[in-house]
Amino acid sequence: MSILARQIVSGMVAALIISFSLSAVVFFAFPPEDWHLLWHKKIMGMPFILFVPILSLVGGLIFGVSTGLFWRRQLQGLGDALYQLEHGNAPSPIESYSIQEFKTISSRMKKVHNHLSEQAKISQKLTAEKVVEQEKIIEEIVSQERNRLARELHDSVSQQLFAASMLMSAITESKPDLKSAEAKQLKMVEGMIHQSQLEMRALLLHLRPVPLRDKSLQEGIQELLTELSQKVPINITWKIEPILLDRGIEDHLFRILQESVSNTLRHAKATNLEVLLIGRDDLIIMRIVDNGLGFNIEDSKTGSYGLQNMHERAMEIGGTMKIVSVPNKGTRLEVKVPMTVEVEEND
Repeated sequence: MSILARQIVSGMVAALIISFSLSAVVFFAFPPEDWHLLWHKKIMGMPFILFVPILSLVGGLIFGVSTGLFWRRQLQGLGDALYQLEHGNAPSPIESYSIQEFKTISSRMKKVHNHLSEQAKISQKLTAEKVVEQEKIIEEIVSQERNRLARELHDSVSQQLFAASMLMSAITESKPDLKSAEAKQLKMVEGMIHQSQLEMRALLLHLRPVPLRDKSLQEGIQELLTELSQKVPINITWKIEPILLDRGIEDHLFRILQESVSNTLRHAKATNLEVLLIGRDDLIIMRIVDNGLGFNIEDSKTGSYGLQNMHERAMEIGGTMKIVSVPNKGTRLEVKVPMTVEVEEND
């Protein structure tokens, strides 16, 4: 039975009991001379003996409906507050209740909501810390495995390619009287070995990138490009301005440069490579340009892991990365990062 029906029934029953009790007291104290008058005396067309119970029932009905609606409204508010609490929302304010006991219940529900909110924040923080820790562990494992593969490739395949290159050079130089077809084939094999060496150096750079450590970004780029210019048959030029940056920004820019140079060595078949790092109009501009094969920006290769990784690194430091590439004309990669943080010289 609903609270409204219960209040109506209770009000009508209580009204009947009160009316009969009062009538009994009145008739006991002042008994009428003729009891038939109770039936013959009419009020509003009804006998007095029926008018009193009906009037009591109507009064009880009105009282029951009013109190039932009041209690139903209060209980509905309490139910809505519990529903909001169940779904993690704040319950109704205490002022919406006119019963002191309901105000107390609402206050306690609010305390429960605050407690659950704090527990949820703590749980989310622990989960986020756990994910970050797991990512660090995975990143460390991946880095160790990449270094291991780089060492094995350098100690085995790279050395064998170098030995094969020296052997082919010795063969071609020691036998100048070879037929043109044989000499052409030997030159082709020698070129393939040189290209494999170039790709191997790019792969080693990609697998085991050189960290900045205690060097500035300018020193790290100059050291990297100087070493590459001595090992790869590409004309490398650079212009690096000394810019004081946060260590995190320096590391991300250096990683982007390594990834871009690795892609150039592996895929572009370029003969010239230009690297620029300057500061203009509160912007750090790093530009890498080659005259290689280029590629179609709309091609599926543009969504590769390497390019995506460079885009993410640029975004992490609040910058942008733009790539312009024309087939058989070369590729131009440009990263712009706003200089919004002042860094101390001993950072």
